This record gives sequence, structure tokens and C-alpha cells, in this order.
Amino acid sequence: MRDLRIRNGRIVDGTGRAAYESDLAIHDGRIAEIGKGLGSRATRVIDARGAIVTPGFVDIHTHYDGQATWDDILEPSASHGVTTVIAGNCGVGFAPVRPGGQSELVELMEGVEDIPGIALYEGIEWNWETFPQYLDLLDRKRWSMDVGTQVPHGAVRVYVMGERGVQNEASTASDIAQMAAITREAIAAGALGFSTSRILGHQSIKGLPVPGTFAGEDEVFAIGEAMADSGTVFELVPGGSVGQGGMRLGANEARLDDELDWMARLSKRTRLPITFLIVEFQENPDAWKRVLDFVASANANGARLYPQTAARPGGLLLGLQSNHLFQRRPTYLKIADLPLAQRVAAMRTRIIRDAILSEKDLPPLSASINDSIHIVIGQSLEDIFPLGDPIDYEPPLDTAVATQARRDGVEPQARIYDLMMQDDGRAMLLLPTLNFARRNQNALFGMLSDANTVVGLGDGGAHCSLICDASSTTYMLTHWVRDRRGDRLTLEQAIKKQCGDNAALYGLNDRGRLSVGKRADINVIDFDRLNLGQPYMTNDLPAGGQRFLQRSSGYLATIVNGEVTREHDDDTGARPGRLIRGRR
Repeated sequence: MRDLRIRNGRIVDGTGRAAYESDLAIHDGRIAEIGKGLGSRATRVIDARGAIVTPGFVDIHTHYDGQATWDDILEPSASHGVTTVIAGNCGVGFAPVRPGGQSELVELMEGVEDIPGIALYEGIEWNWETFPQYLDLLDRKRWSMDVGTQVPHGAVRVYVMGERGVQNEASTASDIAQMAAITREAIAAGALGFSTSRILGHQSIKGLPVPGTFAGEDEVFAIGEAMADSGTVFELVPGGSVGQGGMRLGANEARLDDELDWMARLSKRTRLPITFLIVEFQENPDAWKRVLDFVASANANGARLYPQTAARPGGLLLGLQSNHLFQRRPTYLKIADLPLAQRVAAMRTRIIRDAILSEKDLPPLSASINDSIHIVIGQSLEDIFPLGDPIDYEPPLDTAVATQARRDGVEPQARIYDLMMQDDGRAMLLLPTLNFARRNQNALFGMLSDANTVVGLGDGGAHCSLICDASSTTYMLTHWVRDRRGDRLTLEQAIKKQCGDNAALYGLNDRGRLSVGKRADINVIDFDRLNLGQPYMTNDLPAGGQRFLQRSSGYLATIVNGEVTREHDDDTGARPGRLIRGRR
């Protein structure tokens, strides 16, 4: 007698091999049998005829560091086939933390990852100091998926150096020794890796770069050597990301070369796998090709570098539920706090419409993301598109709002205003800012199809008022396999990328592939019907904090450790998810 049998499915096993028709049986949280016409009796049977059966998706780039302490579902990821998430990316997180030092870490997370500070203060149980104590708290939690996390450089540096760390002062030999010891202790307790950020654009709400942004090679290498032979991952946002932080292009390129060089040397010295963010930038849309060439050469010579790419363009969701072109206009500010329906009614009147369209922006009140975002929007009018229904993150060029407006003899700002009024003010516009330099996703295809890359950057739990890219796991299948106009991935490639490859990077060899003995983390998907819903804003974070969510349809079942956590796109209430501890 088995616990669960999935019959008549088309198995895509996460190894890259061709899909095949078969049954699959689960017992005690593991895959017990795979084969056609399994005769095993089972407590429950799922008929997967016409559906695909895949491993659960492994999302290696999330920011659930705080949310995991109060939320047992972990949306938006739960709606998109994710069965394992890894937090603690980009050098930001909440452990270790000295008593009374929580505010520096909250301000950092709020500024870098756009998670409402009020929600973090209200929601987090601040009852730890060391990283092992933080893991012990997570170990008592139960979720709809498994959770692993990494040691954040920013928190470690502030814990050791205090205000000197916040101000990014140079570390002493004693500082470095303490940071290495804390990292070693965290890895021994079960951290899956270490993360750091070296990009100038990552700043706290006070405008201060992430602690560690300017860390010297002696500091970075000492931490890396503390992790040597642990099987854990070194993750970073490199400082040479072209176009960020106001640096000249040439200076950025030089710094990127330096970053690639030390990453290769550190990986060869320690045998650590190093994953770092790679994107296509407007200022130099071909830089990613040079990075991939370097990686191929370095890996052929003993390094273990894994550029981490996104599944779709990075950008902004614009509309009355979030940020928009008119949010710093004086007349709009008078009605900005009204409920959405009342705001829409007011904005539909001729007097308010004319006033808002004729006014100039007031200056931002602070350096926060939301207060200055209208500057970015105002500089990017040619690149704003209707998000559409069905959603299209790679829209045809002739659908750009400005293009349509000029064709119809309308001012682009007026057209944006009117589009925002649709669907009772819930209509969304899309402003792609990364991975869309040539107004298509061809560069993304080049990155996704490279043998050395992994796929991540969904930022689950973060950028709450800007995007909802945690749905990228669904988008990998709908866009890159099924719907794209142009080069596409095979179904087997896409599943291998976000299941088998991601699990292998973090040494999670018990998952990511469908074979006998592996964990029963599984999706049963109606591939033809798989679809992304419209993003929508909610106020369901602690203290009424806002965030975007995005549902999907087509997931017949999501199974974690043998238990069905979602059925027909709805949560079942099962909470088999546990903390993943690495080497200990």
C-alpha cells in the first residue's frame, strides 16, 4: 500500500532527458516507484492524464528572511509550484543581530528589497542574536514548502563592526577574523551559503550602501576560506553591474573585470560554487556575452562560477495600486490617501484630470524607492506598455503607450492617465528596465540557454510595491516553453534549469529530480491551461503593509514531502515544509 499514486502523467524528471509517459508512487515522503501501469494500491490516486508531472520548483533567490517567521504559506511563491525556497540573498538579512540593533537591519532590508519596514517591525519575532539561534527559531516553524537560508554579509559586518560597519569603513584584521568565525559557525549550524552585495544601487532607506559593498579582498577571501569544503554557496551581486550607482561606464567595466577575476580565484582556491547576478543593461547590452565567455573559460580551468539570470525582464508595475507617473503632482497628492474607488471617481472628473496633467512634479520627500520612482518613470515614457490580458512581458514594440498615443494624436501622458483608469483603477502598466535593452528578450534567451547559468532573481517576498516576479517559475513554462514569439526552451530544458540544476547548485541532492528514493516534491500541471493572473495589490502584511500578489491557474497539485499542499490552484492547509539545514 502506497500513500499516493500519480497515474497516466507525462513525466519531465528534471535531468534534461526526454519526457515520457509513466505512473509514479509515493510512500513516506519519498518516490517509491516509477513505471507504467503500477499495480500498487494507494491511499489516494491522482489521475494526471493529459498533464505533466515535474519535480517541485527550487527557487534559489528569495527574501523571506522575515516573512518566514510569521507566515506559514509563503506567498507569492506558493501559488507557482515552488516547493523549496532559499532566502538570505544579496547580503541582507536579520541574523546575527545584537540586542537593540534590529533597526539597522530593517532599514537595510526596506531600502534594498522594498519590504515595508512597519511590517518587519510588527511581524518578526526578534528573539535571537546569533545565526544558529535564528535557525533554531525557523526550525520550530512549519510551512507549505521547505525553507533554507544563507548568512548575509551586511548583518555579519554590522554585528562585528557596529557603526563602522554601517558606514562601510575598512575592516581590521580582528574584524575579519570575527566575521570569518561567525560565518564558519553559521555554516556548521546549517546555513546553505553566504551572500554579499557590491553594487552601489543597493542602499538602506537612509541612502547608505549595504555593509560590505566595498569590502577588500582580504575580507572576502577570509570569509570564503571559512566556508571552504563545506559544500555551501557564495552568492553575490557584483559591483561592476553596468549602469548602476552613477559610475562612468568605463569605470564599471573595469570593476566588473576585477570582480570576475577575484570570483574565479576564490572559487578555485576554496572549491566553492559562486553564483552571481547577470543581467542585460541598457548602457551596454552586450556585456553579458563577455561575462559568459569569461565564465566558460574560468570553469574549464577549475573554477565553479554560475551566473544567475532572471526568467523575465526586471522592471516596474505601474498603476493606481502602486507607483505611477503622477504620484508627485500636487493635485494628485490631495487625493492620494482616498480609497481606490473614490480616487478613481475624482480622477475621472475633468477639473482634476486637467490639473494633474498640467502640473509639474514636486521633489521627492526622501531617498526611498517609492518617493523617487516617478523620476525613473518620467524618463522612460517610450518604454511603458500596457500589461495586457492575457499578460505579456515581451510586448510588441507597436503596443508601447507612447507609440499608440502619437498614432492616435494623443499626448502620451494623457494616454497613460486614461489607461490607469481602466478596470476601475486596477489596470496595470509595465515598464521593463533590465533585460529589455533592445526591447525584446533575446538576451535573456541567450543567458537562460547557457550551460553555466542558473535561473533565479524572482525575489519572492521582496519588492512588494514594485513587482511580483516570484511568479517567474510559472512564466518559465508559459512563456519560454509554450507561448513565446521567437526562440524558446524545450520543456525538458526549463524543468532541468529550475529544478535539477538549482537543487544541485546548493547541494540539495534529495530533490529537484524525479527518481526512486528522492523526496516527493512534485507538481502535476495542466500545461495547456497553465496561466498567469493579473498582479493585484493587497494589504495583508503585518500592520497592513502592502504587497503585490499574482495567482496562477493550471496547477492540479503541488506535493511537498509526499503531502498535497495545493490542489486545483488552492492551498490545502497542509504544512509539511521544514527548515533545510546544510552541512552540520
